[in-house]
Amino acid sequence: MTTLLYQNDSYLQSNVASVIQIFPEDHALILDQTVFYPGGGGQPSDTGHLVWKNNYLPVQKVKKIGEDVLFYLDSVSEFPSIGDTVECLIDWERRYQLMRTHSAMHVLCGVIFRDYGATVTGGDMDPLKGRMDFEFETMHKELVTAIEDAVNQEVKKNHPIRTMILPRAEAFKIPDLIRTKINLLPEGIQFVRVVEIVGLDLQADGGTHVQNTAEIGRIRVVDYKSKGKINKRIYIELSE
Repeated sequence: MTTLLYQNDSYLQSNVASVIQIFPEDHALILDQTVFYPGGGGQPSDTGHLVWKNNYLPVQKVKKIGEDVLFYLDSVSEFPSIGDTVECLIDWERRYQLMRTHSAMHVLCGVIFRDYGATVTGGDMDPLKGRMDFEFETMHKELVTAIEDAVNQEVKKNHPIRTMILPRAEAFKIPDLIRTKINLLPEGIQFVRVVEIVGLDLQADGGTHVQNTAEIGRIRVVDYKSKGKINKRIYIELSE
């Protein structure tokens, strides 16, 4: 089982780990702990390198399978062995942009749920931009402008953002914990990670976030589209 260090501290940029399983034919391995986010909830996985015997091994992708995180490496002439020590180095600039973007998406979600009662039907993000789908019957320019203004007002309030890991039964006592139309949490998960934008939003989430909405910067709604009778898509971008 891989210990997910990013769950308690999204600002960790590196860690030392031990190789606990290898798949040389797939150029993949499993570590005992990692700061790399393996993707999920619309947030892409981290990129970066593993340092092993003074060699920088590019990480092609990271994926969570069960309780393990698999690192897929570019083809290399030498491959680590079980028990070897490696250092995990994430691409911090990209990660921090994703943290800002993910927190911006939660501000957007919080404002729309509070003001319009609309739940999320889908979402995706890249560094400094993302899109989110909501259960709206109609969407028009005036509504989008009002949403953008409200979102940026909340960003300026400097809301602290904090995370908690709660037993499943305790977490599900929180009203409206699941903001997506479909509950995506598997039944077997006994502990639920909760992300709170204090005073605005509280929901289950496994991704990485900034510590305060002030770090997000200005949010621009750059487009909106109808994706169905009661499914409207909003596109956002953040400044550099």
